[in-house]
Amino acid sequence: MRHRFAHPWLAGVLMLSAWMASASAQTATDGRRFPLLTDAQMTPAQKEVANNIRTGPRASVPGSAANNASLGSPFNVFLRSPEVGDLLQKVGTHIRFKSTLGARLNEFAILITARQWNSQYEWFAHHRLALQAGLSPEVAQAVAEGKRPAGMKADEEIVYNFCHELHSNKQVSDATYKAMVDQFGEQGVMDLIAVNGYYVLVSMVLNVDRTPIPGGGELPLKPLK
Repeated sequence: MRHRFAHPWLAGVLMLSAWMASASAQTATDGRRFPLLTDAQMTPAQKEVANNIRTGPRASVPGSAANNASLGSPFNVFLRSPEVGDLLQKVGTHIRFKSTLGARLNEFAILITARQWNSQYEWFAHHRLALQAGLSPEVAQAVAEGKRPAGMKADEEIVYNFCHELHSNKQVSDATYKAMVDQFGEQGVMDLIAVNGYYVLVSMVLNVDRTPIPGGGELPLKPLK
């Protein structure tokens, strides 16, 4: 019996071509630009980053991208530059789980950032987390509509003012800064700047990737007039 492939390298070329075709088909199907990587497709450096994410605090969050067979975005994109990606995911872990602001205010800041960047997947992923942390659905809805929320708690109003000015004016007023320092201290100010800055980067990654809503779901954010 003749072997199917006369040359071993030909089999490798054909296997690589099949993988590339599969990746292209996936991109065409779900719209994302960075095809999801399976463990078998990862380099050793990428596997190390993936393991760090899967064994970290994110793994305890239901529905987290860390719980999927293939890491979801932004981590799937982070893997393309493993050293940078690992540093970023470590920063993200600290911001998500160790911020002095607490989950409710932290998630509130993430939603404000997602709305500023029209980051559909970021809003989708963090809206439920914000509500679970105690943010009012009415406050979240106002942010989604590009409006100043009514009925915010005192600490939420301080955070909203700071985030809104920072995104809109690229600065914050003396009054807004003082209110933030008086309520949360200088570390709280830095933690709030950090959550805004990190999730601007995440929004950039998700928007460039065109990360889809799972299951082809409806986009949660409407265009602002």
